[in-house]
Amino acid sequence: MIIISNIMLVVSWIFIILGLIGISRFDKLYSRLLTSSKIDSAAISLILVALMLREGFTEMTSVLIIILMFVLFTSPITNHLIAFSAYRKGIAVEEEKND
Repeated sequence: MIIISNIMLVVSWIFIILGLIGISRFDKLYSRLLTSSKIDSAAISLILVALMLREGFTEMTSVLIIILMFVLFTSPITNHLIAFSAYRKGIAVEEEKND
């Protein structure tokens, strides 16, 4: 289980690095929000599941499950609220034009 946990941790680090590269490449706010939302959810999920595998079935596993559920429910909501407030402030959702 330790080996699987280590692999999951390395994959989550790769997700985080690729997400940072993706965020820096996009120039629109909404594209950056989408990238950060997906990468955060995927990386945090992998990290928490890897920690659950390391711990086994203990009280800490139930705490990690609660944290995972909280993150999976609140991350999309917070990104939606940020995008909604940006839209209400007048930051336009522009489609890119292909020339």
